[in-house]
Amino acid sequence: MTAVLQKLVLATTLLLLSMTAQAAPPARIDVSLHARSQQPAPGKSVMLALRMVPKPGWHGYWSNPGDSGLPPKVRWTLPTGVKIGPLQHPAPELLRVSGMTSFVHGGEHVLLAPMQVAATIQPGERLPIEGKVDFLACSDTLCVPQSATVRLDLVAGNGALAPEEAALFAAARRALPTASNTIGSFIRDGSQLTLRVPPATQLDAARATFFPSGDGVFERRDAKRLDDGSLQITGTMASNNHATLAGVVGDGKRAIRLRFTQAAAPAASIPDGKNGESAGDSSGLSPDAVDAPSMPGPTLDVSPVADGAGAGLGWAIFGALVGGLLLNLMPCVFPILSLKAMHLARAGHSAAAARSDSTAYAAGALATSIALGLAILGLRNAGVAIGWSFQLQHPYVILALLLLVTAIAFNLAGLFHMSSRSIELGQTRSGHSGSFGTGAMAAFVATPCSAPFMASAVGAAMILPGWTGLLVFGALGLGLALPFLLIGWVPGVRKRLPRPGTWMLRLQRILSVPMFVTALGLAWVLGRQSGSDGMAIGLGATILLGLALWWTGARQRDGKRRSWLPLGPALLAAVGAASLVPAAAQSPPATSRANNVEPFSEQRLAQLRGARVPVFVDFTADWCLTCKVNEKVAIERDATREAFRRAGVFTLVGDWTSGDPKITAFLAKHQRNSIPFYLYYAPGQRGEVLPQILTTDLLVEKARSKN
Repeated sequence: MTAVLQKLVLATTLLLLSMTAQAAPPARIDVSLHARSQQPAPGKSVMLALRMVPKPGWHGYWSNPGDSGLPPKVRWTLPTGVKIGPLQHPAPELLRVSGMTSFVHGGEHVLLAPMQVAATIQPGERLPIEGKVDFLACSDTLCVPQSATVRLDLVAGNGALAPEEAALFAAARRALPTASNTIGSFIRDGSQLTLRVPPATQLDAARATFFPSGDGVFERRDAKRLDDGSLQITGTMASNNHATLAGVVGDGKRAIRLRFTQAAAPAASIPDGKNGESAGDSSGLSPDAVDAPSMPGPTLDVSPVADGAGAGLGWAIFGALVGGLLLNLMPCVFPILSLKAMHLARAGHSAAAARSDSTAYAAGALATSIALGLAILGLRNAGVAIGWSFQLQHPYVILALLLLVTAIAFNLAGLFHMSSRSIELGQTRSGHSGSFGTGAMAAFVATPCSAPFMASAVGAAMILPGWTGLLVFGALGLGLALPFLLIGWVPGVRKRLPRPGTWMLRLQRILSVPMFVTALGLAWVLGRQSGSDGMAIGLGATILLGLALWWTGARQRDGKRRSWLPLGPALLAAVGAASLVPAAAQSPPATSRANNVEPFSEQRLAQLRGARVPVFVDFTADWCLTCKVNEKVAIERDATREAFRRAGVFTLVGDWTSGDPKITAFLAKHQRNSIPFYLYYAPGQRGEVLPQILTTDLLVEKARSKN
């Protein structure tokens, strides 16, 4: 049985590796690199163009993506003496989906970047240019992290322009926002913002809006032409203390890059601010400023030195490591705690045995975590809306877990044993195999949980380029195994453990209780997913398994060979039961909790936010024990309900029990891929992410401070 489990885990890992390696994710946006000259002159600059062509229904993001999304980033590999400046984006489009405002590029778009060639480079010298482009491609329902490698082979020369690229670069220059020498002004009253755009811009007042550089979202409310010809745009934007604003003002046909300074005067008397207007250009616009913009524009620094991907990966690995370590303390890990308690008792045999034991356990936890990561990343790149604990969204997996946990519970209760009267899988003959299997099982059963630090780490893994995302999942498994590695490799810690003795058998019997409770909980989840019929089939399979294990134990006590034979028919019956379990059942409505509680939808969230109603968003699942603990100790407490009732807070419940592509897409927009996930929207404010471990005091405070 040990060999079967080990081979199954290894086969699954190899299969997922093969599938991920062979099935390249479909490109949602095609990317290519172009140069204005194939023979750039030393000591001069030449413009490069990153051409991006989305598939129908898909879009990329501007340098400031808005409420959701990620801007493109490029990591350049360049020869000595060559530097590439920041990307220059065309004017963005405004996209609103269910109350979320994003700044996107909907069709074919070209990002320009100036390349400087050092004067020390000799004519005829080869200049290989390579860039790794990481970007997020989204449709209305799904976001897919993508990456592309682009290359150019240039040769230093006389700077002759490539005629075949003339049309592409001319169109790209026309699409860039025009740099303006005029300066606008603004006044702020809390989150209310009034912009005064100089008359020289000549934009359509009916459609003009403001796209801020850097970060932040401007929600346009109104725009009108004033008597002096200037344009006044009013709306809301999250408050900050900046004395200046920069960004793009556009009307869908024309876009101007502007800087605004803060003014104390009311809107009707804001000066037009023609500070620094060029005397040689009455319009105040400089269409030739594209190659050398005189003010900060909506660009992203993508120079090789300033790339921050390494820092993001480091923090994601750290978060996964700490999250995996904290999983050992989460209430949803009672099955793992029981396995580990018995493992701790065995660790004192010898130093060498303890080291090999803990290493094999860590290997099992790492293998399972990486295998799950491969499955998630592979399916995600293939366009499937998927998230952490995705396997628990299927009743067949819940049934398998139910049978597995039941078998462990009966083993702990003494109904049968596995060669050494231990929960270790085949410990007597193959300690390494048993420890590996225990570690793999621990990591698999831990997936319903999401510890602090873990949600952001797993979310980051979904957008990290290529194989680097697997490092995050590996760190998660390593964090889960850290306590055993510490015991196995640090003698001082190991010496503090109690010596093995008859107390182990008593502890083993006691630990069977939480395992039986876990099995009962899994049966309840199975019923929630597939209805009463599914629960009845699952319980029937569990009873058959129990009888087979009882028969096995009786044969073991009689000293009979092949004592495991009764398990054959039980396993066949379990497979047959799995084929009969309904795939899904109608879940009870979320409004069963209390008044003002409704199922989550982005449309309903947008309606409530538009009505300036406070909203609490709760993403949960029946298999998420952390979610259930939060419900009992915080969300469903009388104090919380009364505070929400007094404040008029609406609760939207997103049920992820059986998976929901719309919820998965919403989580992805917030760089999340696991639950629990909680958001609180105060009236007129952007959503605030709440901690994964909730308290009554926190929720009551949010309700009372809604204004």
